[in-house]
Parts: sequence; C-alpha cells; structure tokens
Amino acid sequence: MSSTPATIRWFDSAAEFAALLRELGRPARIAVDTEAASYHRYSDSICLVQLSTGSVTAVVDTLRVPDLSGLGTLLADPGVESVFHDADYDLRLLDRDHGIGVAQLFDTRVAAQLLGEPGIGLAALLEKYEGIALDKKFQRADWSKRPLDPGMLEYAAADTHHLLPLRDLMESKLRDLGRLEWAREEFVHSAKVQWGERSGEEAYLKMKGARLLKPRQLAVLRELHQWREVLAQRLDRATFRVMNPEMLLLLAELQPRAVEALGGIRGLSPDQVGRRGPDLIDAVARGLAVPEAELPRVERTRRPPPDPAFEGRLDRLKVVRNAAAERLGLQPGVLCPNGTL
Repeated sequence: MSSTPATIRWFDSAAEFAALLRELGRPARIAVDTEAASYHRYSDSICLVQLSTGSVTAVVDTLRVPDLSGLGTLLADPGVESVFHDADYDLRLLDRDHGIGVAQLFDTRVAAQLLGEPGIGLAALLEKYEGIALDKKFQRADWSKRPLDPGMLEYAAADTHHLLPLRDLMESKLRDLGRLEWAREEFVHSAKVQWGERSGEEAYLKMKGARLLKPRQLAVLRELHQWREVLAQRLDRATFRVMNPEMLLLLAELQPRAVEALGGIRGLSPDQVGRRGPDLIDAVARGLAVPEAELPRVERTRRPPPDPAFEGRLDRLKVVRNAAAERLGLQPGVLCPNGTL
C-alpha cells in the first residue's frame, strides 16, 4: 500500500494557521510530529510541525509561523489526546522552543514496547499493522531549507497521516492483553517531560574518550572544542560537520605545533588543512600555554570493592525479572531496567 497521504495541506502564514486551528476545533485525538534540522544545522530548533486528525493532514512551516501558542492551547486541553510516535524528543523540543506541553498522551512506541513488538520503529509498526511501507529516504534531510522538495513534504506528512489508525489498533491489542492501564500509566509519566537544565559538566568532557586524556591533552581538547563550537554556530552547521569528535581527540593527543604537521594526520583532508589548519594550530597552542596549575583535571572515582552480597541480590533479581519478562513476552529492560534493579 502506498504511504503517501492523499491530501497534504501546507501552512506558512499566521493567518492560515489560525484558520486551521479554528477548523480543527477540539478534536478528540490529534496526531503530532515535528521535524528539526539537527543533522545539518547548529541549532536543532523545530522547522516543521505535522498534524493529523481523521479528516485533515497539515504541515506547518514553523520558520514562517513561529507563534504556536494556539496549538499549545489545543494540546493542553484535557479533552484532547495527542498521539505521537516516540514522543520524548518532540515534547522536549516543543517545551524548549514554544513552551508547549500535552495534557493527554498516547505514544505508539511505548505501546509497541508493552506489546512486546520486535520492531518498535514507526516504519516497522505501520508495515505490520496497516500494510504500509514508509519511504525513509528523507530521514536525514535538511528541514530548514526552503522551498521543500515535494517528496520531503510527503515524507513529513506520512509520519502523522497513518498514526491515528495505528493508535486505535494498538489500543485494542493492549486492551485484549489487559495492558492498557500499564500503557496509560506510562503515558502520564511521559507527558511530563520537559527540556530540562543542561548538566553543569563542561561539554568537551562529555566527548567519548575525553576522560582518558591527560590534563595537558584535556586543555588542548577544550580549546579545540571551543573553536569548533564558535565556528559551527557562526556557520549554522552541525558540529560534527565542522570536524568530527574523533579528530578533535586525536589532535589533542598529538598536539601538532605547525600546519605542516597536520598533513600527515590520517583522516584530516587537504581541504581541512588548507581552510582550518592555522585555526587548529592556534587552538592547540592555546591549550599548550595553559599554566600547569590551571590545567583541567578529571576526578577519578575509585570503584568500590566487590560486594558479593550485592552481586548475589542483583543476580537473583535478574533471574526473577527475566522469567517474568519471558512469561509476558516483553524485553527485560522494558519490564525493569538494570539500573532500577
């Protein structure tokens, strides 16, 4: 079956969007999705919002309709259920960019987990439940570009167009298995998610492998990371498209002193050396110039000695958890994550 929605309505003005909201009124259920450009742009702000009811599939250009307060009022209505697939990141972005939350949530990904589905991605679920094959070729498209390619518009709209029928099929199956209340409990919890405060830890320390570096190498990495952040923000380009984190770590370890030395580093293209070489060497030099007393240091937490009693309790809990998960046809981590055990 084709995955292309029959009619897609495009909204790129405040007046048109206001008219859409008046037309929608107070639907019992509305499918919602968002598209951001974090794979391409420095900012991961929302570029599109997709909405579907039983009669309307709409795509809203949030770059031209930045005020979504009317949608926020609709989704905050306790009588309106917002249907998402994998709502967590969408809800975080809606909260951060527009102060939008939802009063009622149905998340088809959570439903799939509680049904023990082997594939919980939207494409897998639509193919299994509705016989619909989604074309995922625009999964990493740049949603900030205008005008959108017609294929991109169809791709975005398909994510919500088929969601309400999928929701109803999954609700029926959850009810048959006696798990609908489980799902509702999870939905209430998930609906409370917000963007949240950023960790106080400096960003460069979150890079995989950073904590294994020596203090001087960390100082160089900090300067290289800052250089990349400033440049990526100025270019509005995803940071890894400026330079991947593995290369930053390698440069922090090697600490090249001259542009000529960059040419021998595997993975650093001649184009990068030509365009970025002097800036990279300057960043390395700033890290090397940090006084010894001011070098960043990672506190090493000593692992506690083995506790046989603790390990024994954990093993016994896993045996019980795994047996229950097998009996219910659920993934063990869905029933109870190891961290909770």
